[in-house]
Amino acid sequence: MGLVVLAACTPAPETAPTAPPEPTPTAVPVTVNLEEVGAVIVASPAASEREPSGVYVVTFDASEIVERVMPAVVTVINEQQFDNGMFGQTEVEAGRGTGFVIDGSGNIVTNEHVVRGGSGFEVILSNGEKRDATLVGSDPLSDLAVVRIDGLPPATVELGDSESLQQGQPVLAIGSPLGEFTGTVTSGIVSALNRDFPTSAGMGGEGIYTDLIQHDAAINPGNSGGPLFDLSGRVIGVNTLGIPQSGVTPVQGLFFAIPASHVADIASQLIENGQVSYPYIGVEYQPISPDLAAQNDLPVDYGAYVQAVVPGGPAEQSGIRAGDIIISIGDQRIQSQTTFTEALFDQSPGET
Repeated sequence: MGLVVLAACTPAPETAPTAPPEPTPTAVPVTVNLEEVGAVIVASPAASEREPSGVYVVTFDASEIVERVMPAVVTVINEQQFDNGMFGQTEVEAGRGTGFVIDGSGNIVTNEHVVRGGSGFEVILSNGEKRDATLVGSDPLSDLAVVRIDGLPPATVELGDSESLQQGQPVLAIGSPLGEFTGTVTSGIVSALNRDFPTSAGMGGEGIYTDLIQHDAAINPGNSGGPLFDLSGRVIGVNTLGIPQSGVTPVQGLFFAIPASHVADIASQLIENGQVSYPYIGVEYQPISPDLAAQNDLPVDYGAYVQAVVPGGPAEQSGIRAGDIIISIGDQRIQSQTTFTEALFDQSPGET
Protein backbone atom coordinates (compact mmCIF):
# COMPACT_ATOMS: atom_id res chain seq x y z
CA MET A 1 0.00 0.00 0.00
CA GLY A 2 1.44 3.38 -0.94
CA LEU A 3 0.94 6.58 1.08
CA VAL A 4 1.02 9.78 -0.92
CA VAL A 5 0.95 13.36 0.27
CA LEU A 6 -1.09 15.25 -2.30
CA ALA A 7 0.16 18.47 -3.70
CA ALA A 8 -1.61 21.72 -4.51
CA CYS A 9 -28.75 3.68 -22.34
CA THR A 10 -60.74 -18.96 -40.22
CA PRO A 11 -63.28 -16.13 -40.18
CA ALA A 12 -65.80 -16.32 -37.35
CA PRO A 13 -69.53 -16.86 -38.14
CA GLU A 14 -71.60 -13.74 -38.55
CA THR A 15 -73.48 -12.55 -35.49
CA ALA A 16 -76.11 -9.94 -34.84
CA PRO A 17 -74.73 -6.42 -34.62
CA THR A 18 -74.02 -5.16 -31.16
CA ALA A 19 -74.35 -1.71 -29.74
CA PRO A 20 -71.27 0.50 -30.18
CA PRO A 21 -69.02 0.82 -27.13
CA GLU A 22 -69.29 3.78 -24.84
CA PRO A 23 -66.94 6.63 -25.79
CA THR A 24 -63.69 6.91 -23.87
CA PRO A 25 -63.92 9.59 -21.22
CA THR A 26 -62.29 12.87 -22.13
CA ALA A 27 -58.78 13.21 -20.76
CA VAL A 28 -58.67 15.27 -17.61
CA PRO A 29 -55.64 17.54 -17.21
CA VAL A 30 -54.07 17.70 -13.80
CA THR A 31 -52.53 20.93 -12.58
CA VAL A 32 -49.26 20.62 -10.70
CA ASN A 33 -47.47 23.25 -8.66
CA LEU A 34 -43.89 22.96 -9.88
CA GLU A 35 -42.51 24.90 -6.96
CA GLU A 36 -43.87 22.29 -4.58
CA VAL A 37 -42.82 19.15 -6.43
CA GLY A 38 -39.43 20.29 -7.61
CA ALA A 39 -37.97 18.35 -10.50
CA VAL A 40 -40.37 15.42 -10.38
CA ILE A 41 -44.02 15.79 -11.40
CA VAL A 42 -46.29 13.37 -9.59
CA ALA A 43 -50.06 13.96 -9.70
CA SER A 44 -53.39 12.13 -9.89
CA PRO A 45 -57.07 13.03 -9.52
CA ALA A 46 -58.69 12.76 -6.14
CA ALA A 47 -59.98 9.25 -5.36
CA SER A 48 -63.61 10.42 -5.37
CA GLU A 49 -63.22 11.72 -8.93
CA ARG A 50 -61.79 8.54 -10.42
CA GLU A 51 -63.69 6.30 -12.84
CA PRO A 52 -62.58 2.72 -13.57
CA SER A 53 -62.38 3.44 -17.31
CA GLY A 54 -61.12 6.98 -16.97
CA VAL A 55 -58.08 8.32 -18.79
CA TYR A 56 -56.08 10.97 -17.04
CA VAL A 57 -53.26 13.09 -18.40
CA VAL A 58 -50.61 15.05 -16.56
CA THR A 59 -49.78 18.23 -18.46
CA PHE A 60 -46.67 20.35 -18.21
CA ASP A 61 -46.15 23.91 -19.39
CA ALA A 62 -42.61 25.23 -19.25
CA SER A 63 -43.53 28.82 -20.10
CA GLU A 64 -43.75 30.00 -16.50
CA ILE A 65 -40.32 28.58 -15.69
CA VAL A 66 -38.77 30.08 -18.80
CA GLU A 67 -40.31 33.49 -18.10
CA ARG A 68 -38.84 33.44 -14.62
CA VAL A 69 -35.30 32.34 -15.43
CA MET A 70 -34.74 33.86 -18.88
CA PRO A 71 -33.58 37.29 -17.62
CA ALA A 72 -30.64 35.60 -15.88
CA VAL A 73 -29.39 33.85 -19.05
CA VAL A 74 -26.92 35.87 -21.13
CA THR A 75 -24.72 35.71 -24.21
CA VAL A 76 -21.00 36.05 -23.55
CA ILE A 77 -18.83 37.61 -26.27
CA ASN A 78 -15.09 36.89 -26.39
CA GLU A 79 -13.07 39.75 -27.87
CA GLN A 80 -9.43 39.38 -28.84
CA GLN A 81 -6.65 41.68 -29.97
CA PHE A 82 -5.91 41.54 -33.71
CA ASP A 83 -2.85 42.96 -35.41
CA ASN A 84 -4.11 45.23 -38.18
CA GLY A 85 -0.68 45.92 -39.61
CA MET A 86 0.08 49.60 -40.10
CA PHE A 87 -3.16 50.49 -38.35
CA GLY A 88 -1.97 48.86 -35.15
CA GLN A 89 -3.95 46.65 -32.82
CA THR A 90 -7.71 46.33 -32.93
CA GLU A 91 -10.08 44.30 -30.79
CA VAL A 92 -12.48 42.01 -32.69
CA GLU A 93 -15.12 39.49 -31.70
CA ALA A 94 -13.59 36.00 -31.63
CA GLY A 95 -16.55 33.91 -30.46
CA ARG A 96 -19.76 33.69 -28.47
CA GLY A 97 -21.16 31.43 -25.82
CA THR A 98 -23.80 31.41 -23.11
CA GLY A 99 -23.73 32.09 -19.39
CA PHE A 100 -26.02 32.68 -16.44
CA VAL A 101 -25.98 35.08 -13.50
CA ILE A 102 -25.59 33.41 -10.12
CA ASP A 103 -25.53 36.29 -7.66
CA GLY A 104 -26.32 39.93 -7.03
CA SER A 105 -22.73 40.94 -7.69
CA GLY A 106 -23.17 40.12 -11.38
CA ASN A 107 -21.01 36.98 -11.42
CA ILE A 108 -21.76 34.88 -14.50
CA VAL A 109 -20.84 31.21 -14.93
CA THR A 110 -19.82 30.03 -18.41
CA ASN A 111 -17.33 27.60 -19.98
CA GLU A 112 -13.62 28.24 -19.94
CA HIS A 113 -13.43 27.54 -23.68
CA VAL A 114 -15.90 30.42 -24.23
CA VAL A 115 -13.52 32.95 -22.69
CA ARG A 116 -10.20 31.34 -23.65
CA GLY A 117 -7.74 33.79 -25.15
CA GLY A 118 -9.99 36.78 -24.66
CA SER A 119 -8.55 40.21 -24.01
CA GLY A 120 -11.98 41.77 -23.42
CA PHE A 121 -15.52 40.56 -22.80
CA GLU A 122 -19.03 41.81 -23.44
CA VAL A 123 -22.33 40.37 -22.23
CA ILE A 124 -25.71 40.65 -24.00
CA LEU A 125 -28.65 40.45 -21.62
CA SER A 126 -31.96 38.77 -22.56
CA ASN A 127 -33.49 42.19 -23.32
CA GLY A 128 -30.71 43.01 -25.80
CA GLU A 129 -28.78 45.36 -23.51
CA LYS A 130 -25.02 45.08 -23.79
CA ARG A 131 -22.63 45.43 -20.87
CA ASP A 132 -18.91 45.18 -20.46
CA ALA A 133 -17.61 42.33 -18.37
CA THR A 134 -14.36 41.38 -16.73
CA LEU A 135 -12.85 37.93 -16.26
CA VAL A 136 -12.95 36.87 -12.61
CA GLY A 137 -11.22 33.54 -13.17
CA SER A 138 -11.09 30.52 -15.46
CA ASP A 139 -10.19 26.85 -15.01
CA PRO A 140 -9.22 24.78 -18.10
CA LEU A 141 -9.36 21.52 -16.17
CA SER A 142 -13.07 21.77 -15.31
CA ASP A 143 -13.83 23.95 -18.38
CA LEU A 144 -15.56 26.53 -16.21
CA ALA A 145 -15.09 30.27 -15.90
CA VAL A 146 -16.67 33.26 -14.20
CA VAL A 147 -17.04 36.75 -15.67
CA ARG A 148 -18.61 39.73 -13.92
CA ILE A 149 -20.79 42.41 -15.51
CA ASP A 150 -20.85 46.04 -14.54
CA GLY A 151 -23.92 47.25 -12.67
CA LEU A 152 -26.73 45.36 -11.02
CA PRO A 153 -27.82 42.14 -12.76
CA PRO A 154 -31.42 41.92 -14.06
CA ALA A 155 -31.99 38.56 -12.34
CA THR A 156 -30.20 35.57 -10.87
CA VAL A 157 -30.74 31.81 -10.84
CA GLU A 158 -29.79 29.33 -8.16
CA LEU A 159 -27.80 26.15 -8.44
CA GLY A 160 -29.81 22.98 -7.72
CA ASP A 161 -28.97 19.54 -6.38
CA SER A 162 -27.40 17.52 -9.19
CA GLU A 163 -26.66 14.65 -6.80
CA SER A 164 -30.38 13.73 -6.65
CA LEU A 165 -30.92 13.61 -10.44
CA GLN A 166 -32.51 10.47 -11.93
CA GLN A 167 -32.57 9.01 -15.42
CA GLY A 168 -35.72 10.06 -17.26
CA GLN A 169 -36.08 13.29 -15.31
CA PRO A 170 -37.17 16.17 -17.62
CA VAL A 171 -34.83 19.09 -18.16
CA LEU A 172 -34.74 22.40 -20.03
CA ALA A 173 -31.78 24.07 -21.71
CA ILE A 174 -31.53 27.75 -22.58
CA GLY A 175 -28.78 29.27 -24.66
CA SER A 176 -27.57 31.08 -27.77
CA PRO A 177 -27.00 28.39 -30.44
CA LEU A 178 -24.61 29.55 -33.17
CA GLY A 179 -24.21 32.70 -31.11
CA GLU A 180 -27.18 34.32 -32.86
CA PHE A 181 -30.40 32.61 -31.75
CA THR A 182 -30.33 34.03 -28.26
CA GLY A 183 -32.79 32.83 -25.66
CA THR A 184 -33.43 29.50 -27.41
CA VAL A 185 -35.24 26.96 -25.20
CA THR A 186 -35.01 23.19 -25.74
CA SER A 187 -36.29 20.32 -23.62
CA GLY A 188 -35.38 16.72 -22.98
CA ILE A 189 -34.66 14.20 -20.26
CA VAL A 190 -31.67 13.05 -18.30
CA SER A 191 -30.35 10.19 -20.43
CA ALA A 192 -27.59 8.98 -18.14
CA LEU A 193 -25.39 10.08 -15.27
CA ASN A 194 -21.72 9.88 -14.39
CA ARG A 195 -20.37 9.96 -17.93
CA ASP A 196 -16.62 10.46 -18.32
CA PHE A 197 -14.63 11.91 -21.20
CA PRO A 198 -11.03 12.10 -19.98
CA THR A 199 -8.30 13.55 -22.13
CA SER A 200 -5.32 11.44 -23.05
CA ALA A 201 -3.50 10.82 -19.81
CA GLY A 202 -0.62 13.23 -19.71
CA MET A 203 1.76 13.97 -16.89
CA GLY A 204 -0.54 14.41 -13.95
CA GLY A 205 -3.17 12.14 -15.55
CA GLU A 206 -6.17 14.36 -14.89
CA GLY A 207 -9.07 14.33 -17.35
CA ILE A 208 -11.17 17.36 -18.15
CA TYR A 209 -14.74 16.00 -18.37
CA THR A 210 -15.79 13.58 -15.63
CA ASP A 211 -19.08 12.73 -13.91
CA LEU A 212 -21.09 14.48 -16.64
CA ILE A 213 -24.89 14.58 -17.03
CA GLN A 214 -25.96 13.07 -20.39
CA HIS A 215 -29.23 14.50 -21.76
CA ASP A 216 -31.12 14.99 -25.05
CA ALA A 217 -32.16 18.66 -24.83
CA ALA A 218 -30.63 19.92 -28.07
CA ILE A 219 -27.57 22.14 -27.76
CA ASN A 220 -25.31 23.51 -30.48
CA PRO A 221 -22.16 25.61 -30.72
CA GLY A 222 -22.98 28.78 -28.86
CA ASN A 223 -24.88 26.93 -26.12
CA SER A 224 -21.62 26.28 -24.34
CA GLY A 225 -21.71 27.60 -20.80
CA GLY A 226 -25.50 27.78 -20.74
CA PRO A 227 -27.72 26.42 -17.96
CA LEU A 228 -29.53 23.08 -17.83
CA PHE A 229 -32.61 23.51 -15.63
CA ASP A 230 -34.80 21.14 -13.65
CA LEU A 231 -38.56 21.73 -13.60
CA SER A 232 -38.43 24.17 -10.75
CA GLY A 233 -36.01 26.50 -12.48
CA ARG A 234 -32.85 25.51 -10.68
CA VAL A 235 -29.63 25.04 -12.60
CA ILE A 236 -28.56 21.41 -12.35
CA GLY A 237 -25.79 21.58 -14.95
CA VAL A 238 -23.72 23.68 -17.34
CA ASN A 239 -24.08 22.59 -20.99
CA THR A 240 -20.62 21.92 -22.28
CA LEU A 241 -20.46 19.57 -25.25
CA GLY A 242 -22.39 17.48 -27.78
CA ILE A 243 -21.32 14.60 -30.03
CA PRO A 244 -22.50 15.29 -33.62
CA GLN A 245 -20.90 12.17 -35.09
CA SER A 246 -18.78 9.13 -34.28
CA GLY A 247 -16.30 8.64 -37.10
CA VAL A 248 -18.48 9.01 -40.20
CA THR A 249 -21.67 7.97 -38.39
CA PRO A 250 -24.05 10.85 -37.53
CA VAL A 251 -25.10 10.95 -33.89
CA GLN A 252 -28.27 12.41 -32.45
CA GLY A 253 -29.30 13.36 -28.95
CA LEU A 254 -25.96 13.03 -27.16
CA PHE A 255 -25.35 16.16 -25.11
CA PHE A 256 -23.51 16.64 -21.85
CA ALA A 257 -23.47 19.04 -18.94
CA ILE A 258 -21.18 19.58 -15.97
CA PRO A 259 -23.19 18.83 -12.80
CA ALA A 260 -24.12 21.71 -10.54
CA SER A 261 -22.30 20.16 -7.57
CA HIS A 262 -19.02 20.61 -9.43
CA VAL A 263 -20.02 24.04 -10.70
CA ALA A 264 -20.76 25.33 -7.21
CA ASP A 265 -17.35 24.30 -5.92
CA ILE A 266 -15.37 25.59 -8.90
CA ALA A 267 -17.28 28.87 -9.20
CA SER A 268 -16.85 29.67 -5.51
CA GLN A 269 -13.09 29.13 -5.75
CA LEU A 270 -12.84 31.27 -8.88
CA ILE A 271 -14.79 34.10 -7.27
CA GLU A 272 -12.80 33.93 -4.08
CA ASN A 273 -9.32 33.23 -5.41
CA GLY A 274 -9.40 33.69 -9.19
CA GLN A 275 -8.15 30.13 -9.61
CA VAL A 276 -8.84 26.54 -8.51
CA SER A 277 -6.60 24.32 -6.42
CA TYR A 278 -6.54 20.59 -7.21
CA PRO A 279 -4.89 17.64 -5.48
CA TYR A 280 -1.94 16.43 -7.51
CA ILE A 281 -0.04 13.14 -7.45
CA GLY A 282 2.24 13.44 -10.46
CA VAL A 283 1.82 10.28 -12.53
CA GLU A 284 1.17 9.40 -16.17
CA TYR A 285 -1.20 6.44 -16.18
CA GLN A 286 -3.33 4.10 -18.30
CA PRO A 287 -6.78 3.05 -16.97
CA ILE A 288 -6.97 -0.74 -16.65
CA SER A 289 -9.95 -2.57 -18.16
CA PRO A 290 -10.67 -6.35 -18.04
CA ASP A 291 -9.61 -6.61 -21.71
CA LEU A 292 -6.38 -4.74 -21.09
CA ALA A 293 -5.63 -6.86 -18.02
CA ALA A 294 -6.20 -10.10 -19.93
CA GLN A 295 -4.05 -9.01 -22.89
CA ASN A 296 -1.15 -8.05 -20.65
CA ASP A 297 -1.53 -10.74 -17.96
CA LEU A 298 -2.01 -8.14 -15.21
CA PRO A 299 -2.79 -9.29 -11.65
CA VAL A 300 -5.95 -7.09 -11.41
CA ASP A 301 -8.59 -5.96 -13.93
CA TYR A 302 -9.13 -2.50 -12.48
CA GLY A 303 -6.99 0.42 -11.35
CA ALA A 304 -4.49 2.74 -13.01
CA TYR A 305 -1.27 1.43 -14.55
CA VAL A 306 1.56 3.86 -13.86
CA GLN A 307 3.48 4.60 -17.05
CA ALA A 308 5.72 7.32 -15.63
CA VAL A 309 6.12 9.54 -12.58
CA VAL A 310 6.99 13.22 -12.40
CA PRO A 311 10.50 13.65 -11.02
CA GLY A 312 10.33 15.06 -7.51
CA GLY A 313 6.52 14.81 -7.40
CA PRO A 314 4.45 13.32 -4.58
CA ALA A 315 4.23 9.89 -6.28
CA GLU A 316 7.97 9.57 -6.71
CA GLN A 317 8.63 10.79 -3.20
CA SER A 318 6.28 8.10 -1.80
CA GLY A 319 8.05 5.32 -3.73
CA ILE A 320 5.59 4.84 -6.61
CA ARG A 321 7.39 3.76 -9.77
CA ALA A 322 6.59 3.09 -13.44
CA GLY A 323 4.97 -0.35 -13.72
CA ASP A 324 3.08 -0.04 -10.44
CA ILE A 325 -0.73 -0.29 -10.37
CA ILE A 326 -2.71 2.15 -8.24
CA ILE A 327 -5.91 0.30 -7.25
CA SER A 328 -7.45 2.89 -4.94
CA ILE A 329 -7.05 6.38 -3.57
CA GLY A 330 -8.14 6.62 0.03
CA ASP A 331 -11.11 4.23 0.37
CA GLN A 332 -12.22 4.64 -3.27
CA ARG A 333 -11.38 1.76 -5.63
CA ILE A 334 -10.41 2.94 -9.12
CA GLN A 335 -12.79 1.25 -11.59
CA SER A 336 -15.41 2.06 -14.24
CA GLN A 337 -17.75 3.66 -11.70
CA THR A 338 -15.00 5.75 -10.13
CA THR A 339 -12.17 6.91 -12.34
CA PHE A 340 -8.71 7.84 -11.17
CA THR A 341 -9.53 11.52 -11.57
CA GLU A 342 -12.77 11.30 -9.58
CA ALA A 343 -11.07 9.44 -6.75
CA LEU A 344 -8.20 11.92 -6.72
CA PHE A 345 -10.38 15.02 -6.79
CA ASP A 346 -12.33 13.81 -3.76
CA GLN A 347 -9.15 14.45 -1.80
CA SER A 348 -7.65 17.75 -0.76
CA PRO A 349 -4.14 19.12 -1.29
CA GLY A 350 -1.97 18.24 1.68
CA GLU A 351 -3.82 15.06 2.65
CA THR A 352 -1.83 11.83 3.02
